[in-house]
Amino acid sequence: MFELFIDEDTSFRFRLKAPDGTVVAVSKSFPDKRAAVCGISDVREYAGMGLITDLCPEVPLRGPSTTPPVPVVRQPSPAPMPPKPPMPPLPVPPRHHKPLPQRDRSGHPWHTPALVDASRADLVEA
Repeated sequence: MFELFIDEDTSFRFRLKAPDGTVVAVSKSFPDKRAAVCGISDVREYAGMGLITDLCPEVPLRGPSTTPPVPVVRQPSPAPMPPKPPMPPLPVPPRHHKPLPQRDRSGHPWHTPALVDASRADLVEA
């Protein structure tokens, strides 16, 4: 699951969470919400076809190990986090233009002679 959020620097970020709630990755900061959503889209696209680069040292597949085994210390699972309250909606930026006029759906072209001003009738080609 992707969670979109605003960090302490008021930048937009997203985090990728596993089904158990574990945070798998946190994004870089984005200047606006649209850029962060595009980042989520990119991660979705690239994760499905991402190549794997193995940076681990070469380990023999068979044979005795030259190093003693390291005991594994298991940490107790952290308590599940309580659900977060929903975030308030983001403010909508003000519109700087007038709404577009309603489209004429009569099927008549806008340049029909009936709609042309009589003073400009001489400019219309027949």
